[in-house]
Amino acid sequence: MREDFLHFVWRLRRFRWEGLRTTTGDPIEIVDLGRHNSDAGPDFLDARLRIGDTLWAGNVEMHLRSSEWLAHRHQDDPNYDNVILHVVLDEDVVIHHPYGERIPCLNLRPYLPVGLARQYLRLMRSEQWVPCQNQLYTVPDVTRSLWLDRLLVERLEARTATLAERLHYNKTDWEETFYQSLAWGLGLKVNADPFLMLAESLPLKTLLRHKNSLLQIEALLFGQAGLLADTFVDEYPRTLQKEYQFLQAKYQLQPLAATHWKFMRMRPANFPSVRLAQWATLIYRTGQLFSKMLVAQNLTEIENAFSVELSNYWQTHFRFDKASKKSNKSLGKTMVHLLVINIIAPFLFLYGKERGDERYQERALALLEAVPAESNHIIAQWESLGLVAHQAAQSQALLQLKNNYCDNKRCLDCAIGCYILKREPEVREEEVLYLPAWWLEPAAVARSKGA
Repeated sequence: MREDFLHFVWRLRRFRWEGLRTTTGDPIEIVDLGRHNSDAGPDFLDARLRIGDTLWAGNVEMHLRSSEWLAHRHQDDPNYDNVILHVVLDEDVVIHHPYGERIPCLNLRPYLPVGLARQYLRLMRSEQWVPCQNQLYTVPDVTRSLWLDRLLVERLEARTATLAERLHYNKTDWEETFYQSLAWGLGLKVNADPFLMLAESLPLKTLLRHKNSLLQIEALLFGQAGLLADTFVDEYPRTLQKEYQFLQAKYQLQPLAATHWKFMRMRPANFPSVRLAQWATLIYRTGQLFSKMLVAQNLTEIENAFSVELSNYWQTHFRFDKASKKSNKSLGKTMVHLLVINIIAPFLFLYGKERGDERYQERALALLEAVPAESNHIIAQWESLGLVAHQAAQSQALLQLKNNYCDNKRCLDCAIGCYILKREPEVREEEVLYLPAWWLEPAAVARSKGA
């Protein structure tokens, strides 16, 4: 049992109101439950309760055991001085206000609906892939759809929070921040960190001074990446090497160590050398990429912006001095779609939020609806449970649901979990509402046996 269950039943009035009494026997009449407080301080604010003959206005605090009041040191926090009721499942310690008066305590256990508590514990104790997977089919499509829409926005907001921190660090330079974030995205999971380190060590404004020379842009990127420190056979890397030596001295650059880059167990098309060549060509062709994203009206225009043809050398090489069969090494649609999901859509969403222009936020959502759903084991598992993702908007929402709710058993914060719990029958006055001992935590069970 977790404290959030008490919040749930109190907020939604899922307990028997009639005959409520404090642990000292005073009758309780609820005039107003109060409003749920998600910030620091008591759990419910501005409640109105009649306890005995007195009408009280103040706050309500909840714990599984009353002793948690002391464990959390609420007695030292003036925010709790106006608590008018302490709601618990087990009053193991009598709690007083700092001025000595006993805080009225309600043991909620006898007033809880048995079915609801059982259903909640069934979810909490589930060891299935998601706690509710055997009941998921009972949830209406409209409930699931509306919740996934909210989860998509929540996921975008979480990602934009990180981007906003980087934007602040870069003194609201959108182009520089997008350039750094795009570098991280190009590196995928394996090389994301060195790509970001490279972008941070080589400002975009330095590259744009050489925007008319692909050779110089490649020299700066490969040299700063530490990949031009070897002795080469091919003329092209030797030319890049000489160019970088000149530019390194000019800009006083300190390159990364080549050991940062991972090539092992990767498809050649994903080698960091290929990604660097693609990145160089993007900068050469487009310059300020974020400005291009702001004017792109749809997914096709973004795909076209990232459709680049590499220089002749890279058409026959995946790495320096290692010739291969000629192949097209432009950024594929799959990679561009990943960049849309992870970088471009969150950036547009943040830009719209910062500028107060909902058009960019709507465009971000439209892009995610246009991109096909990702293909991974989490999305495949959801599909086996009947939640099929056709668009990235849906797959991103399902990832948010699994990672942030199901894995942490936040069923009471989830619209699907709340629907399942709300389906329990309403409380009837004649019900037997005492929770059996196995519903309590072991320590509480031991105390009840010793009582």
